[in-house]
Amino acid sequence: MRNHRPSRLMRGLAPVVIALLSGCQGGILDPKGQIAAEQKSLILTATALMLLVVIPVIVMTLVFAWKYRAGNKEAAYEPKWSHSTKIEVVVWLIPCIIIAFLATLTWKSTHKLDPYRPLESDKKAIQVQVVALNWKWLFIYPEQQIASVNELVFPADTPVSFKITSDAAMNSFFIPQLGGQIYAMAGMQTQLHLIANEPGTYKGFSANYSGAGFSGMKFNAVATKTPAEFDAWVAKAKASGQALDAPAYLKLLKPSENNAVEHYASTTPYLFEAVLHKYMAGRPSLAESDDAIKLTKLTKELCAAITPPVVKE
Repeated sequence: MRNHRPSRLMRGLAPVVIALLSGCQGGILDPKGQIAAEQKSLILTATALMLLVVIPVIVMTLVFAWKYRAGNKEAAYEPKWSHSTKIEVVVWLIPCIIIAFLATLTWKSTHKLDPYRPLESDKKAIQVQVVALNWKWLFIYPEQQIASVNELVFPADTPVSFKITSDAAMNSFFIPQLGGQIYAMAGMQTQLHLIANEPGTYKGFSANYSGAGFSGMKFNAVATKTPAEFDAWVAKAKASGQALDAPAYLKLLKPSENNAVEHYASTTPYLFEAVLHKYMAGRPSLAESDDAIKLTKLTKELCAAITPPVVKE
């Protein structure tokens, strides 16, 4: 029986291939969520289709260069050649088919992977309000009435519905293993729906440069094994004793680098809405209800941080 041993070339290339593939761990090519898996499939499909054009061109370039080299006396010499119907059909028809396929694929995937589109699930989605600050992430859980800084926790196999804004320069909310990035902008609200297919800790960060502390603007997205573990984390946050009211938020608003994880046992109602409205010229325009009055009052408190006082002469 013949003994097949890897060649020296294969043994030499093995470490290089392993090193290249190791770079995929923890990134978009190592998906752990439904959205990220579909995005990976889209990337690989589009790349494969484009290689259908690129690879034949590279191969033909090498073949033609070898066949029509100066030393090959058997190659046909046709200085007056100017047209080939077969070549015209190939160079036009194949790219048109690929472009048509890519256009159809892009149209369908754009609607299917719309970040504003809720995910289908038999489980109720966890609501999380995200505020990008200098240089940290604030996560508010309105239903649990808690908040955290630089730590995002939710149960695995449960959809997470994000509402995202910024109280600083524009940032980009991104958890590569769970799904695509979406921008966080002051005075604007964006949305994102993600789900983790398996428990684990996934890295999140800002994918948009926003100043000196940008490199430390990272957080852990923790998908717990069971809802009970998530409830235990909520109880831990409630035991912290800190309240995220307007004064605490204004203190948190001050720029800080490599901010440690913090938990808040309670949050002021409508804090996210107040942050969102404070950059709008007209401020909140709502009916005169108790909730509207509370939101207006809170917004005015937060506006004091960006509006200089009027000095009377």
